[in-house]
Amino acid sequence: LTLIQDRLAFLIVIITNKHKPWIETEYQGIVMENDNTVLLNPPLFALDKDAPLHYAGEICGFRVHNGPSGSSSVQFEAVVLDRSTGEGLVRSKEPLDCESQREHSFTIQAYDCGEGPDGANSKKSHKATVHVRVNDVNEFSPVFVERRYEASVPEGRLFDHIVRVEALDADCSPQYSQICFYDIITPNVPFVIDNDGNIKNTEPLDSKRQRVHTFWVTAFDCGKNRAQADAQVVVTVKPSCKPGWIGWSKRVEYTPGSGSIPLFPSLHLETCEETVWNIQATVELQTGHIGKGCDRDSYSDRSVRRLCGAVRGEVDLLPPPSPAANWTSALPTLPSSDSSLVFSFNGSTHVAMVPDSIAAAVSGDHFTLQLWMRRGGINTQPPTNQARGNRREEETIVCSTVKNDDSFSHYSLSVHGCRLSLFYWPDVSAARPVKFLWKLEQVCDSEWHHLSLSVQFPSVTLYVDGVTFDPALIHDNGAIPNPAPRQRLVIGACWGNDWLNQRQYSMKIGKYVGGYRGLLSGVTVRPGSVEPHSVVECLYACREGLDFGDLETLGSGMKVHVNPSQSVLVLEGDDIESFNRAVQQVTYRNSLRFATPGVRPLKLTTSLRCFNEESCLTLRQLEGYLVVLQPDAPQISLSGVGPHLARPAPEFEGPRGVPLFPELRIVCSLSHAVNTAAQGMEGGGEPANTLMSDAVAHTLDGCEVQPLGEELNPEREELLVDMDALRERGLEIINTTAYIAITGAESISVYEDVLRSVRYRLAKGSARFERRFRLSCSEMNGRYTSNELTLEVNFLHSLDSLYHPSHLLASQQQFLHPSHHSGELSGHTLPNPHRNSVVPGAATVIIMVCVGFLVVMVILGVFRIRSIHRRGEGTGGGSKEDSSQWDDSALTIIVNPMESYESRMGISADTEGEGEEDEEVVESPDDANDDQRIIIKKEGRDGNPRRY
Repeated sequence: LTLIQDRLAFLIVIITNKHKPWIETEYQGIVMENDNTVLLNPPLFALDKDAPLHYAGEICGFRVHNGPSGSSSVQFEAVVLDRSTGEGLVRSKEPLDCESQREHSFTIQAYDCGEGPDGANSKKSHKATVHVRVNDVNEFSPVFVERRYEASVPEGRLFDHIVRVEALDADCSPQYSQICFYDIITPNVPFVIDNDGNIKNTEPLDSKRQRVHTFWVTAFDCGKNRAQADAQVVVTVKPSCKPGWIGWSKRVEYTPGSGSIPLFPSLHLETCEETVWNIQATVELQTGHIGKGCDRDSYSDRSVRRLCGAVRGEVDLLPPPSPAANWTSALPTLPSSDSSLVFSFNGSTHVAMVPDSIAAAVSGDHFTLQLWMRRGGINTQPPTNQARGNRREEETIVCSTVKNDDSFSHYSLSVHGCRLSLFYWPDVSAARPVKFLWKLEQVCDSEWHHLSLSVQFPSVTLYVDGVTFDPALIHDNGAIPNPAPRQRLVIGACWGNDWLNQRQYSMKIGKYVGGYRGLLSGVTVRPGSVEPHSVVECLYACREGLDFGDLETLGSGMKVHVNPSQSVLVLEGDDIESFNRAVQQVTYRNSLRFATPGVRPLKLTTSLRCFNEESCLTLRQLEGYLVVLQPDAPQISLSGVGPHLARPAPEFEGPRGVPLFPELRIVCSLSHAVNTAAQGMEGGGEPANTLMSDAVAHTLDGCEVQPLGEELNPEREELLVDMDALRERGLEIINTTAYIAITGAESISVYEDVLRSVRYRLAKGSARFERRFRLSCSEMNGRYTSNELTLEVNFLHSLDSLYHPSHLLASQQQFLHPSHHSGELSGHTLPNPHRNSVVPGAATVIIMVCVGFLVVMVILGVFRIRSIHRRGEGTGGGSKEDSSQWDDSALTIIVNPMESYESRMGISADTEGEGEEDEEVVESPDDANDDQRIIIKKEGRDGNPRRY
């Protein structure tokens, strides 16, 4: 029976263990560091539907399988706490370390007890995934990345960030691995630190008070663990850094003749560690106040043309007002520093109509028009009828209809805004007009510019300040009514014919239209071929300007640009060091020997571009000035001409007259200081500067011969000049009764030859006795002048040719000693004296007075002798010695017929010397012998003459 019961029970078990255990599909577990029990969510329970059957409904165990990583199952195990309920526990085989592995994943599977005690035919559940996270324990303290932090800041500023310290924590969890805050543990320091480790100052730092600040900081993690070792912070305070140019000199001096000098030899840019990627600096040299815009040759325009080898034959369309050139008399003029005449045009009433005779001299279809122009000018206003918003009309500078051989051509030069236009009509009866247009900044910048326009149709060449410009546009104006075939030339406007009105000239000025507003000077036209470029550049190019020292040393990435007038220089680069070296090579050059002294304003404008445009530096514009010092003035010395020139009057009445300056010598020298320190040291004396003069080859541009006193009388006297020699040398002459002016740039030797040929001639029968002349020379348009050489000309007349009473002539010849005829005019230039007594006519009257005075003296002498003899007889016979005190046995009277004349001449010279302190006085070598004296000589024991 028992055996039957066991067999029945076994059959029941087999029949009842037909279900697998069941568990959750996924579990989340947490285990603390240094612990092995895993807390699962949900808890680990295995269920079996065969319960409560014995064995089949019980859970015998759990099996752990490898997870995705393949190693987690080794560290964990699962045990059954209650077989009937299926409760289980997951635990680690050894303590876990969060820092080595924070999360673990594996699978777990439950199995029942099977069919009996031996666990046969047990069934397994599905595999469930278990994720175990290891909870961190705050076992590590923060550690600083560096033990010492250093920074440097400029003084006087508050910074949001100076330096950042950083600490790390080895714990794995965010709670314990993060640094919650930092702290400065050094007390009383002007710094604070935030939770991110950024340190900033709480007050402006002063490098003079404390150059270096040293303090300590520590860190705390979120578990309040403090850093094991604190960190040291060192902040160095730099002197204040101001971004900008360092080494700027507001005043720069230039000595004429020194070539090129650097303007900024020690200049460099300080960016205060700001990173820039582009730097641009613009240097401006302002020379608008010097002459016509810059330092050019200071000679006159005609002289400069001759020095540069320009073709002659130009006709001045705006000459100085004179009776022969009265068409410019109504134009207002302005002063100019280079002595040229500047005419002002107001666009309304100021117009110059050139006479037809002058216009005919420049006819032809090949010509060169040259002029100085400055738009706007001074005290010129736009026309009052100019409506707001209306288009500005063209302003005509020159308008001309030219008569050719058998036709007429027309041209007009105009400005409109910043455009220059040439309207040219080669043949008004057949061809169609053409307009050449240039767009130029020089036309509208209100500065002086020189324009040279050469027309050799269809070729047109324009030079502005010596630089060539090609036309921006050439177009045909189409059909325009032909103008009247009449030759006309107008400066400052154009005539208002109907055909011009159809060209939209609406600004009428009476019978003229298109008035010009501005300044003009030196307007000339020369028919013929075009001037070579080298000549035009020589004529009008600036002799001063900005330049760059050595382009070969220009660093990579650097660019330099200079405008045509060399008044603006632009540097651009991306490297500060290369840029500083380039700025130090910007130079000023002046090729004139006698540069115009004065001030040239300088400007330096800098533009920076940074990676952070919002915080990029902005540099202010620097202003200074260049001072051109006074050059060593040349000293022009005239000599070789005595103060007196005496010739017989018939020589002056000859057809060629008498040369006034036959032995003239002109010397030009430069005085400069020589340092004699070496000589002074050798001799033991003090060092000194000595002025030394060196003769130099020079060029004069004018000399003037002026009669002093009354002007020349054309009917009785004249000054003669060799006109052929003047024309051959290209010199010009102005010959008036008040002066003779010879002008033109030429060498000293040429002027010596010309002045030595100047002669003075008198008409027949002109009873003159003297005439005074003054000679002076100059150079560089009168900037430097010579000494004034004064010459007195005396006309020697024969006594036979003058009217004298017979008794005076007899008395005069009685007292004239024959031995003095050759020496009586020793103080004058008198070659080949006549045999007769020849004295200046003015001295004849004086001689007659002297003769009368001598007769009186003889009578008084005879009367005195008789009185002595009478006294001697009355005393009873005196001694022989007393009776011989006045012995007239050998009485000789010496009379100098020129003594009264010389005395008068000497007084006049002294008076003139007092009035002119700077006049160079040339004394005659015989002046010592020209004293007035009467010598009474007695031959006896007392042989010394007596002077009265």
